[in-house]
Amino acid sequence: MPIERTTMSEKFLTVPPFECAWREDLKFREAGRGCVAFEAFACNDVTLVFRENVGSQGYHYKRDSSPHYTIILGSHRNRRLRIEVNGKTVVDVAGVGLCCSSSFQSYWISIYDGLISIGNGKYPFQDVVFQWLDSYPNCNVQYIGLSSWDKHVKYRNVNVLSMTHTHVPLWKHVVFGDYQVEDEIDAADCYDYKHMDYDKWGLKNFLESWDLSDVLFIVGEDEKPVPAHKAILAASGNFSLCSSSFVIKVPTVSYPLFHALLHYIYTGWTQIPPEQLGSLRALSLQFEVMPLVKQCEETMERFKLDKKLLMGENVELTYPSIRPHCSTLPSLPVSIQQLRQLKLTSQYGDVNIYIESYGLIARAHKIVLSLWSIPFARMFTNGMSESMSSEVTLRDVPPEAFMAMLDFLYDGQLNDKVLDSGALLLQLLLLADQFGVTFLQQECCKMLLECLSEDSVCPLLQVVSSIPSCRLVKETLQRRISMNFDYYISASTDFVLLDETTFINIIKHPDLTVTSEEKVLNAILMFGIKAKELFGWEVVDQLIVNSKPEILFGERLQLMYDLLPFVRFPLLQYSLLEKLQNSNIAWHIPVFQNLVNEAINFVKCGLAGTENEENFHCSVRFQHRRSSYRELQYICDGDDHGVLYFAGTSYGEHPWVNPLLAEPRKITITASSPHSRYTDPKVLVSRTYQGTCFAGPRLENGQNCTWWMVDLGQDHQLMCNYYTLRQDGSKAFPRYWNIQGSLDGKNWTNLRVHENERTVCKPGQFASWPIMGPNALLPFRYFRVVLTGPTTDATNPWNLCICYLELYGFFL
Repeated sequence: MPIERTTMSEKFLTVPPFECAWREDLKFREAGRGCVAFEAFACNDVTLVFRENVGSQGYHYKRDSSPHYTIILGSHRNRRLRIEVNGKTVVDVAGVGLCCSSSFQSYWISIYDGLISIGNGKYPFQDVVFQWLDSYPNCNVQYIGLSSWDKHVKYRNVNVLSMTHTHVPLWKHVVFGDYQVEDEIDAADCYDYKHMDYDKWGLKNFLESWDLSDVLFIVGEDEKPVPAHKAILAASGNFSLCSSSFVIKVPTVSYPLFHALLHYIYTGWTQIPPEQLGSLRALSLQFEVMPLVKQCEETMERFKLDKKLLMGENVELTYPSIRPHCSTLPSLPVSIQQLRQLKLTSQYGDVNIYIESYGLIARAHKIVLSLWSIPFARMFTNGMSESMSSEVTLRDVPPEAFMAMLDFLYDGQLNDKVLDSGALLLQLLLLADQFGVTFLQQECCKMLLECLSEDSVCPLLQVVSSIPSCRLVKETLQRRISMNFDYYISASTDFVLLDETTFINIIKHPDLTVTSEEKVLNAILMFGIKAKELFGWEVVDQLIVNSKPEILFGERLQLMYDLLPFVRFPLLQYSLLEKLQNSNIAWHIPVFQNLVNEAINFVKCGLAGTENEENFHCSVRFQHRRSSYRELQYICDGDDHGVLYFAGTSYGEHPWVNPLLAEPRKITITASSPHSRYTDPKVLVSRTYQGTCFAGPRLENGQNCTWWMVDLGQDHQLMCNYYTLRQDGSKAFPRYWNIQGSLDGKNWTNLRVHENERTVCKPGQFASWPIMGPNALLPFRYFRVVLTGPTTDATNPWNLCICYLELYGFFL
């Protein structure tokens, strides 16, 4: 699908009260059809206006007399959702908490021929909050205005997406974190029977097909036979079906009219000559296909108001859906509730599904399974034994995961039990791949990424690496490991279990971020010998004395030769290079020795002293990595080597000033209690002793919580390995507290836990602590010192009384 993007050039755009911001390029490519995705920061009234033309400088939607739509998220003090058409309210429904004044929230709004869909989340066309269909759609709206009501609203990351009839989910183009990944594979290049193209497959493939049919209509005076499927018809209306009957006669209905009805049910759209709208409405009403009845009535009403509309040859009627012209659930006029009931009662069921060593797991409907899955469709229609039988036995299939997949096939949704279990979600992903249920794969991948933990990244990558349709997830995980390389090679040996291609992709990744090239060398050597415990190159240096490279590395020896050139040896310290030059590894592996010698010559002589100067200029081995960290090392209490001091110099650009007074501000510091004379964030980075400075408690989840929090800004992160704080002039000495890190300011990871810590025992005292373990290798944007127990002050035991804070480590 073509994507049209219009992104704000600023970090964010602030719209003052009662104003509206317009831009010429902030518009739909096709009038009346498009989607805008954005993030907003507001207490209430996030307001978007859709007009046929750009609004003027003093525009406000309350004074607009021209045709337009206005959508207000969080009206009535963030309690309602409203839609206005030409200034008149047409929708006013409960919508509690749609806006957020503590962080940016993600939203999307789509308009498609009057169908307005609103979603709350980062994934366009998913997480739908509300839908409304305009009976008299304005198909000319094109320009988008960003507006407000009585308070400022901040907007950022505003993107305009185009929509087409063949729209498939834009989940393939979504942003994970700050990194945008787009699937660049052409569907035609990777299409096979397991990974279906949903433009070519769905319930429409069974329209008037004898395959899997269990009811036959004899239509019209010509008695034309029209096969159909009871489960689909029963979930779409009331066709007076009987389990034992196969033939139903409808002699008074013409075939074109009956075909139009079935086409609507099986594909979600149909077309009919204008003069037959009344007959189609009557037929739909007879069989109680109520969505089609409603659309016929609305179209007939429009024709009464505008006779010119009757000039066309055919009228197209499309079921309101986020995926127009897509013939898979839930994009069809098929009742999900009725399908669930059919699954529960097994009415019209035509296949018993058994799992080996488990027994009967469900009586299902072949047509429902086949409309999602080409492997199931082929199983039931290609003359295989299962196509002649009412029983199917599956082997090597986990029962619980299969039941979860079956639930999805009947309602198009993942149930809560699956969402709460990462292991079950992973089994379901593999099962969806096995049976080619691509939509289910996408949902599983999306949920796995959303609930991803650091410990599950490598195991998940091992699984998805072998699934072609999970390329997006694979690339996302590879990039995550590359950007947090130190952590993943230091927390466990899970990475050595990755396949060779995946590990090569990580080592070669342009965003590989490390604190030292020695880490890259260690990882390659551990991967080469399939290490079962963590170690450095020194261990391999000892092992190779009593062995040979062919035995030590086995089938991965050639891989070692291929990967060692990706270690940027010239960036290592000279003392370490000398050790490597004299190592047993260098003696046994010529490639290693040549790379080390090359690096030593470079350090000694520079480019001019090398034999192949041109090669040096071209080789990335002699260049710093694009995303390398700057080490800010702790020297002593109160030194000027920490990240907060560094921010006060605009990261080395000018002499130090208080970073909270600089323009533009580099960092932000907040406290758990409101700003006051003695709760002043500027004090913590002022480098001046303050006799009274504290953060007071607040209630969080029913408990006292006291903290000071530092935000390094959206462009920076720190792998914190040391920190310093200073007690103010009081005797409220902390004894129980944690220092924590976070990427989003909401979910926190403990970096160091202090229990009955008695280091701080004097007013004005400095104290510093190292941060050890794998978590010290995780980069974070937010840091906070949070009390977990009372201080030594009996009067105000939950005041955190510090007047100085500094953080150290590797800064990006």
